[in-house]
Parts: sequence; structure tokens; C-alpha cells
Amino acid sequence: MNFGKLVFAQLTQHLPLTTFRRCVARYGGEHKVKSFSCLDQYLCMAFAQLTYRESLRDIEACLRAQAGKLYHMGIKSRISRSTLADANEARDWRIHAEFAQSLIGIARRLYAAEPFGVDLKETVYALDASTIDLCLSVFPWAPFRATKAAVKLHTLLDLRGNIPTFLHISDGKLHDVNVLDLLVPEPGAFYVMDRGYIDFERLHRLHEASSFFVTRAKSNLKAQRRYSRAVDRSIGLICDQTIVLTGFYSRQDFDSPLRRIKFKDPTTGKRLVFLTNNFVLPAITIADLYRCRWQVELFFK
Repeated sequence: MNFGKLVFAQLTQHLPLTTFRRCVARYGGEHKVKSFSCLDQYLCMAFAQLTYRESLRDIEACLRAQAGKLYHMGIKSRISRSTLADANEARDWRIHAEFAQSLIGIARRLYAAEPFGVDLKETVYALDASTIDLCLSVFPWAPFRATKAAVKLHTLLDLRGNIPTFLHISDGKLHDVNVLDLLVPEPGAFYVMDRGYIDFERLHRLHEASSFFVTRAKSNLKAQRRYSRAVDRSIGLICDQTIVLTGFYSRQDFDSPLRRIKFKDPTTGKRLVFLTNNFVLPAITIADLYRCRWQVELFFK
């Protein structure tokens, strides 16, 4: 007979339960709770996530099928679909959000020296958003199209370890660029994002906070070249320029010089134009940083 711990119990034993209990106490999660504790709720939902359960009924059926092992998994209460539904609806979501941030802090320290494709000491973040389609009849509070509902998941991904450090769920109609208002810029860090985040007023806030951004230029960008640096065309670089914006509004929003790098992908032959406020890194490193942004797309998948 095997007296070893279950795999799920081996995973959850690494959780900082003291921190979890502090989060529960801070938001009154155990107020008037008789049996189904916040920890039981958390373990049930963690089990559902790890085993790809698709509904509360699926969670209930799966856990009840092995009722004799629930205690060894750390779950002290009997699992009921209605109890799970009531707990998910009534209990403060900030308990789990705050606990998730503490887990993220632990994980980031573990991957602090993890390579991610570019030899760079500074922290590099990839910022992107993904639209999650929902059924309008089930989620009437999230209208997106005439017959469709959706929410948008905005994610800031630390490329070392592919760990999300910031998550924001909005309605599907919110434009991606608005999430820049919610970020607290980290001095010295790099923020890599696509063209949907080009708003020079918001990008200037990153610049003033001593943060760096790497993004792609739009085709209608109005700018004037001030200086050109020599580039190695054999590796795909076309030009490395210092520019100033000349558009009426963009010039007012971002009055500092920018760096424009044109690069031809040797594999696809596609020409890409990058914008950044960093003038120190080699031009090819800027191109490599943008290529690493693809990791956030893989994260969403």
C-alpha cells in the first residue's frame, strides 16, 4: 500500500498558507462561514485549473468520485456544486487577487536569472491583450457585438520565466492602449508592445519614469530624421536613426528625440520599423527584443 502524498498535495504544500490566511482575514472571507472555508474553495478551483475541468458540475463529479482522498488533498468539506457557486459569487475576489500577487513575487525571484533569448540584465516585459469570447445570454453584463459578449484580458508578462506580473480584465470594447494608464512604470525596465499601444502622451510617461519602450511604428508616422548611425546590413538592419516627431499632436505629446530602426526579417523578407527611447543598446538587440514579444502570444494560447 502506498502511504506517499498525492501529487496535488505535493504541489499545494509549497503554498504560503500564512499569507493566504492574512488575505482572507483582511477581506472577511470567513465571515459567517460554517464549513466550506476559503482554503477549501481555493483548493477546489486550483484542482479544476490543473485538471482542465469545464464546469462546476464537472468539478463536483470529479472530486466526489474520489471522496475518500479529499482530506489528503487538504479539502476538509464535502464538495457541492451549489456551495461552490455561492462561494464564487459571494466571497471577495480580492482575496485571490492579492494571494496571486504574493505567489507571483515568489516565482519571479526563482526565475530572476532565467535567460529569455536576449543577453540583457534589465527586466523586460511584454504587454498585450487577448479578447475572450463569451455567450451573450449567459454573460449579458459583457456586451461586445450585437449578438456576442466578450471580456479582454490585459497582461504584462515578465519574459524571464513567462510570469504575468499585471493582469486586468475589462469589457471587450476597451482599447488596448488604455491599460497604460494603470501601469506603474519600473525605472530601467523595457516594455515591448505592438502598434496598438502607440499613444505618444502615454509613452512619454514611461519615458519620464526612466523606463524604456520598444514598439513598431505606424505607416503614417510623421517624423524628421536628425542623425543616422552605421549599421551592418548583412544581419538584416537597414537603418538606425534619431528622429523627432513632426505631427501637430504627436510633437506636443512627445517632444524628445526617438530612435527609429528599420529591419528586414531574413526569414520572411518582411520589413519592420521599430521605435524606442533607448539609444544605448545595439540596433539588432532592439529587433531581438521585439521578437521576444511573441512569448506573450504563446502565453495566451
